[in-house]
Amino acid sequence: MSHCSRTVGQRGLAALAVAVFSACLTTPAVAQQNGAIGSLNLSAPVSAASGDAAQAQGGDSAVLTFFRNTEVSGFVDTYYSYNFNKPATRKAGVERTFDVQHSSFSLNLAELSFLKTPTADSRGGFRFDLDYGPTQGIVNAAEPGGTQTFQNIGQAYLSYRAPAGNGLQFDIGKFVTQHGDEVIKTKDNWNYSRSLLFTLAIPFYHTGLRVTYPMNDKFTLAGYLVNGWNNVVDNNTGKTFGAQINYKPASALSILANYMGGPEQTDDNADWRHLFDSTVTYTVTPQVSLAGNYDYGQDKESGATVKWQGVAGYLRYQPTAWFALSPRAEYYNDREGFTTGMAQKIKEFTLTAELKHKDGVVMRLEYRRDFSDIPFFAMNATNSQHQNTFTVGFIYAFSTKAP
Repeated sequence: MSHCSRTVGQRGLAALAVAVFSACLTTPAVAQQNGAIGSLNLSAPVSAASGDAAQAQGGDSAVLTFFRNTEVSGFVDTYYSYNFNKPATRKAGVERTFDVQHSSFSLNLAELSFLKTPTADSRGGFRFDLDYGPTQGIVNAAEPGGTQTFQNIGQAYLSYRAPAGNGLQFDIGKFVTQHGDEVIKTKDNWNYSRSLLFTLAIPFYHTGLRVTYPMNDKFTLAGYLVNGWNNVVDNNTGKTFGAQINYKPASALSILANYMGGPEQTDDNADWRHLFDSTVTYTVTPQVSLAGNYDYGQDKESGATVKWQGVAGYLRYQPTAWFALSPRAEYYNDREGFTTGMAQKIKEFTLTAELKHKDGVVMRLEYRRDFSDIPFFAMNATNSQHQNTFTVGFIYAFSTKAP
């Protein structure tokens, strides 16, 4: 949700990337030119040296054009977290998603991303996110194809904008899920830790086809045909279908409604998982924003229907460009214990203070309390019904795209 602005230092980093890519790409171009001298028309009033210069200049121009049309961005995300339960181990992906280490300075995620958005003048595009860190191991933990091949590729897809109406866009490859109010990248959320809904109710990513069409400035429709939940390599022969409606009745209000359904269990095409997800965001004033998220899901386990649902509410108060305060409250009901391993009802409250420097460095101070109606949270050698944590997160992000 929050975005770090680009600065002079960030422009210098982007310029360095251009210079490195230029050196790599133009040198082979000159070598190829020299190797083909024998095929040149020597009677032409152009010297070999001037031909080399023209070739090199053309290569430089092609590289610069590529970077003008391609956004290069990235970030580094680190944290220190203290759990007052002092657990010996944490249930990564169950108790918390990514901030799973207790009393340890930890790397969360580092990313370098390349994005070319298709336009009416240049209809092809792509996205490639190169990710490294423990977060990627958690995100890809259930991948049927194994983590070695895919876990460092956060997203990788090709895009094409068809000349139809307002622009019908096709994306094919691996992309993050459309569900939920929060995302994998900490910098784009209001809080440092992820919600219960993000952790338990929805998938992380999909592999397949996404089709998006903006009907007008208020309605955007999207359809999905994917392998399923969190799988580049499918775990059965069925496919999962999805649909999304994005409605913006006013510039300050956005309403998202999602549905996804398909077989998600290994070698089982008959039993379908269904997910209904809705998100509402509203900008009350330039300083105050609100958001809400509701999820409902169901599947089958041993022939019996299992269900889960939850709701989350968010507020962000940003009185200045460098400071923001973001409380979050949630309720989650895992009726049969399908998503947590134990039938329970969980609540959590989070309060996050954000300090942002003009050069792109963000610090977040966060207190969070989780509590369940059963002893669920690890506490030394036993379990407790509650859990309190304090986290300090540091994020640096840059982008070549103008803010």
